[in-house]
Formats: sequence, structure tokens, C-alpha cells
Amino acid sequence: MSITSIRLSDDMDKPLESLSKKLDRSKNYLINQAIKEFIARQALEDSRWQDTLKALESVEAGQSVDEADVNVWLNSWGSGARKSSPK
Repeated sequence: MSITSIRLSDDMDKPLESLSKKLDRSKNYLINQAIKEFIARQALEDSRWQDTLKALESVEAGQSVDEADVNVWLNSWGSGARKSSPK
């Protein structure tokens, strides 16, 4: 485990101290949790961006499904005669 120091402004430190007492957790624990969640959100955002780029490439390559076919498929949901997804 590495050690990193940070400087917190008063408007961040006081609520953090309060939350730390309320949750009976150290400020260190709360900061680590916040960083862990931030990194996970950034990874998810990056993954979604990569998916978007792939989707744009497939559209540019003409690999798309006609809207009317998608609507027919979606409208079949819950009808008892569900159609297979369009290709």
C-alpha cells in the first residue's frame, strides 16, 4: 500500500470529518472509497466511449439495421408471437 498526501480545503474537510464521525469510519477510508468509485465510473465511461466508437464504425461500414425492422421486432414483445431480433 502506498501513501499519498492530499490537501483538502476547509469546505471539503469539515463535511468529510462530519461524515467520518457519522459513519464511524476514518477519513482515509472515505477518501479511498470515493477514489475507488471515481476510478470505476471513469472505467465505465471509457468502456461506453469505446462501444460508441465501434458502433459509429459499424454504421460507417453500412452495418446497421433498418428502423422499421427494429420497430416490428419491438412491437412483437409481449404479444405472444415475439419475433426474432432483426439482423
